[in-house]
Amino acid sequence: MALTLLPLPAAEVLLDPAFLDPAEAAALLAGLTATVAWQQQPIRLFGKDVMQPRLTAWYGTPEATYTYSGLRLEPLPWLPTLQRLRARVEEAAGTRFNSVLLNLYRSGQDSMGYHADNEPELGPAPVIASLTLGATRTFRLKPRPGVPAQALSLPLTAGTLLLMRGTTQQNWLHALPKTARPVGPRLNLTFRLVMGR
Repeated sequence: MALTLLPLPAAEVLLDPAFLDPAEAAALLAGLTATVAWQQQPIRLFGKDVMQPRLTAWYGTPEATYTYSGLRLEPLPWLPTLQRLRARVEEAAGTRFNSVLLNLYRSGQDSMGYHADNEPELGPAPVIASLTLGATRTFRLKPRPGVPAQALSLPLTAGTLLLMRGTTQQNWLHALPKTARPVGPRLNLTFRLVMGR
């Protein structure tokens, strides 16, 4: 399949649920879970430091320093597996990336709150390519105030590539909420181009 544009106003969100086949996605999940240098770091939310409810890692070229939620991330050197994935995602997205943020959601209790990837170093119209490995989780998009649209829930399965570009980060927020149902680990890779301030 190829990336298909979703009917969201004031956004460009594209989806390919079959970017990777299930066997390759499962092998990548096992390999990356074992080899990535995972961390759990505190972030500042509403004036308080709290531990992130997931494990993270940041890889990229040396200049791809990234700051969000009070964290300053210095990139680790690319792993060969991540370089190969980056090349394939760049071809599908038609753009280049110099970094990837990996999030490992160990269970349904690990999550990501509503936010936009709108840090200054990503530029005014960032392209974010999100690749899902592992368990299916519900990805939620909700419009910012003033955008005439309904919220959207997308179950993202293993091997799915989601692309957000254009004015998406200006007009929409996205999240991966907790779930009470038993669910296995999910690994998400978000490729981006850090341009500096």
